[in-house]
Amino acid sequence: MKFAAIADIHGNCPALEAVLADIADLGITEVVNLGDHVSGPLEAARTADLLIERGFPSIRGDQDRILVELWQAGNSARGDFRQLERRHFEWMAAMPPTLAYRDDVLLCHGSPRDDAAFWLDYVGDDGSVRASPIEFIEAGADSIDARLMLCAHTHVPRVVHLRDGRMIVNPGSVGLPGYDGRAHVPYVVEAGTPHACYAILEHTRPGWSAMIRYVPYDSTAMAALARRRGMTAWASAIATGWVERDN
Repeated sequence: MKFAAIADIHGNCPALEAVLADIADLGITEVVNLGDHVSGPLEAARTADLLIERGFPSIRGDQDRILVELWQAGNSARGDFRQLERRHFEWMAAMPPTLAYRDDVLLCHGSPRDDAAFWLDYVGDDGSVRASPIEFIEAGADSIDARLMLCAHTHVPRVVHLRDGRMIVNPGSVGLPGYDGRAHVPYVVEAGTPHACYAILEHTRPGWSAMIRYVPYDSTAMAALARRRGMTAWASAIATGWVERDN
């Protein structure tokens, strides 16, 4: 059994198209989608239309949840919100926060119990993003029977083997290789490459294996669009994989 996992597209349709073409070229026919599909200054409606057409098993990320909540509340001035139609919101609203896939796989966005949680990584007091201690990761996987768990949210690709043999994989971000955020302190995530990122999971006789794959694509138009819409950090990250700091 082999399938691909995508996550954190954030409206970057050219990156999504490049990843889907790469998956097809490899002969992989099954894809799961871990959420944060359309939020941001890019191409929300176009991305949603492509994902709706493909019909992948999908879950709702924290940003998808926020968009749905805004829609249910009545309105928003956000640019991504204003691109979307009722059918797009209904599509996201119908998604579960977690999903069991093929019996042995659990899909979540942040962690199994919190769509906005950092699980495999954490933000240090100095603003650095570091790998979480194994004890913390294992606590988040407590009582979960799946041998493979997939998470997203941080945009940091990572493969973690638990001491009981289970595995957790974050496939990284298809559409946004860097961003600035704030937890208890400001922090920055930078992939160091503008390439789109996803994971390939395969079940073999010894167990699950994972491969993180980076796909080049022309990010020029999306970087320019982000910059025109005032998202400097997004523009630089999409163009280079590094976040340009505002002075």
